[in-house]
Amino acid sequence: MPRKASPVSLPDDLIHGNLKLPAVTINGYSLELHDGERFLGDSVSRVAYSEMLQTWRRLFRQISGEDVLGTKPTRAISKKRLDLLLKRDGKAAAVISAASEDYAWQLVRVVRRFLAHPSWHGVQRIVVGGGFQQSLVGELAIDRAAELLYQQNARVHLMTLRHNPDEGGLIGWVHLAPPELLTQYGGFLAVDIGGTNVRCGIVRPRLNKAPDLSDVRVTGLEKWGHRGDDDVTRREHLVRGIADMLQKLTRLAHKKKITLAPFVGVACPGMICADGSITAGAQNLPGNWESPRFNLAHDLGELLPRQDGHTTQVRLHNDAVVQGLSELPFMQGVKRWAVLTVGTGLGNASFVNTGAHPGARKTGRRKA
Repeated sequence: MPRKASPVSLPDDLIHGNLKLPAVTINGYSLELHDGERFLGDSVSRVAYSEMLQTWRRLFRQISGEDVLGTKPTRAISKKRLDLLLKRDGKAAAVISAASEDYAWQLVRVVRRFLAHPSWHGVQRIVVGGGFQQSLVGELAIDRAAELLYQQNARVHLMTLRHNPDEGGLIGWVHLAPPELLTQYGGFLAVDIGGTNVRCGIVRPRLNKAPDLSDVRVTGLEKWGHRGDDDVTRREHLVRGIADMLQKLTRLAHKKKITLAPFVGVACPGMICADGSITAGAQNLPGNWESPRFNLAHDLGELLPRQDGHTTQVRLHNDAVVQGLSELPFMQGVKRWAVLTVGTGLGNASFVNTGAHPGARKTGRRKA
């Protein structure tokens, strides 16, 4: 654990949504490409996969008279249950595999549309993150999409996120936080706000273990499934719930003797302005997060205690950007790369490596 030589005052001019970092430039994020009357990303969301599965489930029932997925509605079947059925390699597995094949083709179509966008030109690797790739079903679909892209001679490698997605959206903050914070404190708090879940944790840079930031750890991960809870659907209640989670983590850090920096990184959907306001792209969050009268960084900061004698500074960035940056130490073999996060919606970001990452590893990820 780093030991502080003296208290550190973080810069007052830290901006939200910073696009230029020492080793990488964020070339673009939160693209809202359209496919007819809907967003392109809607065709590869979790809901989209459920719709494909429902189509094949209904077709098999019409042919055989048997519902191989049981009695639950398709959307209510958990990823864990689908994975179990897939492993059994029976009729249900055939239905699930057919849906995964459909999904893979849709993902290929989406990838090609993104690659045609100017901010994605020259992208050599795409990391697929989000909760969908955590499952065996998701891995099957992503692996198949990678195979299809290879067969089509697309010069891009499709990969899955190295970290658990619940942690990737927190770990990426080590590349956005002030460097002095990483060396002078044992950790800092980070938040990842999604349309279904909120994740919070203590991010420990562990520079003494890996100067290239390839061995960052998350302690005390908290996950709150807020979607559909009538008591917390309002924006203000969600912000209060996040503050309560962070205060609980502060107590945990004290118990574990982790010195916390006066800084909280918050990843959330949407375009992040320098003043901390959120514009287009936050439609999956409860309430109006794009209102000019709402500033998440300010409102959350008002609810947090001081750390190390300093007011806790809250900084925002896009959730796909942060999850993508968790892969930065392992992306030094290419110039341009990108991330797609599959969840309630489809997050996206593209990156251009601009400088040598300290101690960066040259090895890439496995192909999905």
